[in-house]
Parts: sequence; structure tokens; C-alpha cells
Amino acid sequence: DLTEYLHEHGIRVRYMHSDIDTVERIELIRDLRLGVYDVLVGINLLREGLDIPECGLVAILDADKEGFLRSETSLVQTIGRAARNVEGRVILYADTITGSIERALAETERRRAKQIAWNEAHGITPETVKKGIADIIAHVAEADYVTVDLGADDRTHRIGDNLEAVIADLRKQMKKAAEDLEFEEAARLRDEIRRLEAAMLELPLMIDGNGAADGRADGDAGRSTRRRKRRQRHEPSSPSSGRPPPKGRSTAGRPGTRTLKSKSKPKMRW
Repeated sequence: DLTEYLHEHGIRVRYMHSDIDTVERIELIRDLRLGVYDVLVGINLLREGLDIPECGLVAILDADKEGFLRSETSLVQTIGRAARNVEGRVILYADTITGSIERALAETERRRAKQIAWNEAHGITPETVKKGIADIIAHVAEADYVTVDLGADDRTHRIGDNLEAVIADLRKQMKKAAEDLEFEEAARLRDEIRRLEAAMLELPLMIDGNGAADGRADGDAGRSTRRRKRRQRHEPSSPSSGRPPPKGRSTAGRPGTRTLKSKSKPKMRW
């Protein structure tokens, strides 16, 4: 309901709940950091373990509802989600100040005073934590293999070679090595194939005056352009940047997409 309400008022919002699988949750966090949307509504999943330096405001609804999710420890953990941003703020919505709220605020104030004293003693100026935005797809892929030393390769892949043919030949060698139980050689060939495939994706491309593609390009300029594009891909957009917000990859958590689990009807005994 809260997600729908915010969406109706023009706020870019998503929600996160236990029905969303782990990978999609990580994609939701990634899109939030990239600026795809501005507000993430969480249910029991935003208390701990989320490192989001871009988070500038944490709002805790029903903070006075005593229980496990509104205990002193849970409140301190939720408040800590805004501690990575120097401008981070936390709002607790409550009708009364419960014991858990009072103790959580006292603990937060104690930690703040201790941190301020440490900063002043050592001349430290607080700054927002700067953390790269990782790609979950890359992490999942890397978890499926180990990297081995390529060693000395007696094959020289010259500029101008047909990389597709070279890769096809390497695949045959890799399969042959695997059939012969030469797993180290197969792993070395696998890593070489991945290196060549990555090189194919990064080949610079120039368009001549007639609109034809020319594979010859200035190496330094091509590398500089690719580096700039990679930086732009991982930098969150802002209204002052002039760039449109990224599209994002997460598909769950959109307003109006939640499906409620149907409750099974109780069996009648006669």
C-alpha cells in the first residue's frame, strides 16, 4: 500500500520483501545506488548487512510497535543504514516513545559523541563512504570457476587474426584436453578463450565518412573512450549531471506487481 501511495504521488519507488529471490534483491540494491529509483520500501529485510553509501534518509514506520523488529537492537541496526552517508538522516514515526526507542536513541547518541571526539583528536573530517557499484552477474559467473596461470603460450595471436577462428580452435583444444584428463591445460585454454572474447568486445570501431565501419582506430583514443563509458556506467546519475537515469536491470518490486499468496481453504470434517 505504501509503495502504491508513493508511486501515485510521482515518486520513483520499489519494494523488497521475502518473496523476491536473493539475486533480484541485489539487483534492486544496485539499481537504487545507480539512481534508477529513489525510494526502497522494505519489509523486515533492510535491518542489517546492506552497505548503501548513497542512502541519505531512513524512515522507520510504526517504530513504537514493540517486538523483535522494533527492539533496541533492530532499531540501532536500521538506523545504521544511514551511517555511511555524511548527510544521512533517520526519521522514526511513532505515537509514543517506547523503551526500545529511548535506548536506541541513547546508544546512537553515545556512539556519535565517541566518534566526534575521535575525529577531533585525530583531525578527521567525516566524508561519505565511496564504494564501487559491483555487478552481481560478474560475481555469480566468477564463482563458477577458478583462475589459473596461463603460463607461456607458444601461440601468438597477431593483430588482424580472425579471432573467431582462433577461439573455435582453442575450444577444440580445450575439449581434447578435458577428454585426456589434462584439466590444468583445459583450464588454461578456457581462460585464454575468455580473454580473447573480452578483447573482441572491446575492439575499437570507427565510422568513416561513407558510413562504413572501420576497425582501425587510434588505440589510446579507443581505450580512453571505453574507460570513460565504464566510469559513466557505474556512476549514479544526478539531476545536475545532465545524463538521463540508467534503466536498471531489476524486474521485481515495481508498484502494482506484488501477488499475494493464496490461502488454502481449511478442510471440513464431517
